[in-house]
Amino acid sequence: MTVIAVAISGGVDSLIAAFLLKQQGHDVFGIHFRTGYEKTASERPQVATPPSAIEKIGHQLKIPIEILDISDIFRQTVVSYFTATYQAGRTPNPCLFCNPTIKFGHILSHVQQRGADTLATGHYARIRTGSDQRRHLHRGIDSRKDQSYFLARLTQDQLARALFPLGELTKDGVRAIARQNHLAPTTRQESQDICFIKETPYHLFLQQQEGFQPQEGLIEDTRGNVIGRHGGLHLFTIGQRRGINCPAAEPFYVIRLDHARNRLIVGQRQKLARDRCTVEGVNWINPPARFPADVRSQIRYRHQSAPACVTAKSPTIVDLQFESPQDAITPGQGAVFYRDDEVLGGGWIV
Repeated sequence: MTVIAVAISGGVDSLIAAFLLKQQGHDVFGIHFRTGYEKTASERPQVATPPSAIEKIGHQLKIPIEILDISDIFRQTVVSYFTATYQAGRTPNPCLFCNPTIKFGHILSHVQQRGADTLATGHYARIRTGSDQRRHLHRGIDSRKDQSYFLARLTQDQLARALFPLGELTKDGVRAIARQNHLAPTTRQESQDICFIKETPYHLFLQQQEGFQPQEGLIEDTRGNVIGRHGGLHLFTIGQRRGINCPAAEPFYVIRLDHARNRLIVGQRQKLARDRCTVEGVNWINPPARFPADVRSQIRYRHQSAPACVTAKSPTIVDLQFESPQDAITPGQGAVFYRDDEVLGGGWIV
């Protein structure tokens, strides 16, 4: 009998993922990890994941659930990455970083030591195995919930140990299974991009991190004219309109963060569109057979993937050329490459 660990959050997705695997006859146990950021600034516990709530999930499913404290490793990896990326004048994507580092890194290693063959999560994505035993990552069939973008940095070894039971289901279908089987999640909140920041605004969270030093600087328009001052580049991301506070006939948008000079570059909306960028740190799940390669690329989670051409500069650095200009190509965010609905790989926009 296959032993499967399921990452349990308290939400309906991981609840039904565990339920389906148990229904299939697998030996299932749960793992719920605590990052140390489950409390608000006022130290009030979140309703999502107190131990008693996780125990209720275990009672419903009749499976044991281990609660694992990973607060030190989470702070040293995900929060440090988040802080350092902002400090470097880029916009981080914590989920893209966390999945290979924490969920299918630290947590997978832990459950393997406990005897699990695989780690299942409630992600809406699909894994297929080719005749050569290579894993192929595909979008989930629910286009509104597809989370393959966030999994693009998983390796072949990690995908071989991963299960996504919800990949063939829609969110409505998952909720229907819960109702039909009288299964109740302990939280109805959808998962957030920044799960470790609850009520505190981002900029205040960053200012609380050791070594983070906001620096005021100048605001320039795209012609190089100084038109104002900013309170720190960490307050802004590409495409942002609010908070610039420079009156003009047309609204200003953030066009670029000039980290070297600590200057915020702003301009009119039409200046946001670009048709190319460089992507580094590329993780290839299944690379194209040859380069240049035609792909569809997605440059943030809610971005509609667009036709593009990838040219390799090295095994982990590519030039990405879109067929048509895309708004707000943002350094620090992930560019993920698709062929039809298959994830070929992904890296970081620079």
